[in-house]
Amino acid sequence: MTLAEKRRAIRPLLDERKPADASAVYYALYHPDDKTQIITKPENAQRAQGYLCMARTGIDLFRPLLTLRLPYAKNGGEVDPAFGASLITKAIPEGMSVIINAPEIYRPLLSALFDIQQEQILRLFVLDRGRFEPIINVLVARSESYDGSPKFVIRQSRSNKGAAQGEIVASAGLNWQSTYFAEIYVHTKSSFRRLGYGRSVVASLIQHVLESGRTPLYVANSENDPSIQLAESVGFIDSGVREILIESTRKYHL
Repeated sequence: MTLAEKRRAIRPLLDERKPADASAVYYALYHPDDKTQIITKPENAQRAQGYLCMARTGIDLFRPLLTLRLPYAKNGGEVDPAFGASLITKAIPEGMSVIINAPEIYRPLLSALFDIQQEQILRLFVLDRGRFEPIINVLVARSESYDGSPKFVIRQSRSNKGAAQGEIVASAGLNWQSTYFAEIYVHTKSSFRRLGYGRSVVASLIQHVLESGRTPLYVANSENDPSIQLAESVGFIDSGVREILIESTRKYHL
């Protein structure tokens, strides 16, 4: 099957309008063709029961990012372990290092098949438009990321606090965007935090995303309180969705 055929086969497993599926939707359906590989189960079926997507991204040049969707077991409450193990062991060779972004409920299966080196629990935030208020900051300038997508930055006006004149000290851009959603990232140089710079660049990017007709999303490590506070301060609310992001290696089974 071609990639386009596989994408049609897995489309019923994803809801493009659902924030919980937004990241999986992007990587499975919209990530560049030449950087995307999809393995379906049953193989070559016109409608898949589950799939695994391997995407080459800027997150790591040497390890692919894995996203996946699996059917639930007959008793409900957890994914079908036999189905998941069969799909994963076929797609991922033993000893292969990968980064996996998956629903938190997949963790028992993944920990049985992978040696996990690092793990984060991610909280998904969705913008509440009623809570968002634009922030006007003359220091914010529009720029472009390497892929041509917009980002908003604040540059240092003079050498100070360990930053050279003209250096970017705060920036907000897009991790990805699909038909209905866009995921925002923000970075502020440590010596320039608590000055409102992060909020300012994020607010400018939110305004751009809203004007494009998309809903902004924000993902934060559950232990990163400053990031969570920034998100909430500009109008994001916790969706209740929890995902795991793990750096891992497929176990060897003797």
